[in-house]
Amino acid sequence: MADDTPLYGLMAEFTSSDALVSAAERVHQEGYTRIDALTPMPVHGLAEAMGYDDRRIQKMILAGGLTGAAFGLGLQLHVNLIGWNLNLGGVYLSGYPLNIGGRPLVSLPAFIVPAFETTILFAAITAVVGTLALCGFPQPYHPVFNVKRFRERGAVDGLFLCVEAEDPKFDAARTRDLLQGLGARGVYDVEP
Repeated sequence: MADDTPLYGLMAEFTSSDALVSAAERVHQEGYTRIDALTPMPVHGLAEAMGYDDRRIQKMILAGGLTGAAFGLGLQLHVNLIGWNLNLGGVYLSGYPLNIGGRPLVSLPAFIVPAFETTILFAAITAVVGTLALCGFPQPYHPVFNVKRFRERGAVDGLFLCVEAEDPKFDAARTRDLLQGLGARGVYDVEP
C-alpha cells in the first residue's frame, strides 16, 4: 500500500480471547482511544480493557421502565376514574368510569399486572431502540469489511482489534509495531 493512500486504521488478529483482552488493555494503556474490538461472541472484560465505561443504556432502560409503569397505572386510573370523550370528526363517543364486579374504582392489586406488563414493554422497546441508536445502527457498510481476513473469519471465530487512524496517537509504523509486538497473528491495513 502506498504511503499517500489514506487508512481507516490498522486491524490485528489474535488467536485467543485472553490475548485479545491483554492486547486491548495494553493498547489502551499506551494512550490510544479510538479502538474497537470485533468478535463473533461476547468476551468478558473486553470493554473494560479498552476503557469503555459507558452506562447510558442502563439509565435509558430504567427511564423507559419507569415511564411504562407510570403509563400503565395512569391509563388504568384514567379509565376507572375519569372515563373518556372523543370527537371523531363530528361523531362524539364517550365512556364512563368502569365499575366491574363492585370493586373499588382504585384497586391497586388489580393494577399491578397491567402496570408490570407496560413496564416490561416500555423497557424492552427502549433497550432495542437505545442500543441501535447508541451503536449507530443501521450501518450497512463499515471499512473493516475491506480486510479479506476479517470477511473470512470475522463472523466465525476471528478475534480482531482495530485502531482507527483518527486516533490522535496513531502513527502507522509505530502502531503496527505495537500490534505485532502484542502477539498478533497478523496486522492488516483497513482501507476506507
